[in-house]
Amino acid sequence: MSEKTYDSGLAIRHAMFGEEVTDRQIADASPFTRPIQDLVTEQCFGEVWSRPGLDRKTRSLATLCMLIGMGRSHELAIHVKGAVANGVTAQELSELMRHAAVYCGVPAAVGAAYTTDAALRELGISFGEGQA
Repeated sequence: MSEKTYDSGLAIRHAMFGEEVTDRQIADASPFTRPIQDLVTEQCFGEVWSRPGLDRKTRSLATLCMLIGMGRSHELAIHVKGAVANGVTAQELSELMRHAAVYCGVPAAVGAAYTTDAALRELGISFGEGQA
């Protein structure tokens, strides 16, 4: 493991998900799950998310699309919060749900919409009438 890459990944995780959440995920990892946390920090965030080819907002939107398509609600809720930290708006998330309905199927988009709405509410972000 490269300490520099790990530290870079940790900084990105802190920026997207908050220090408390990230540090708790790492601290709560068991000996069995700790290697996965290290892989996520170093490879996913330290190697991929730190690359210059796409900004974090674009990476967040791409990640959300993939999670919706795979039906990964738990990870979607986490990444919605990270996407908001990366500048994605509630309006953009709403449009993403419509886009996903066409490309991933209505059931995937409906589940994603409910997960996204709950995550936005946890962040205190409301989506008003007439914004759809």
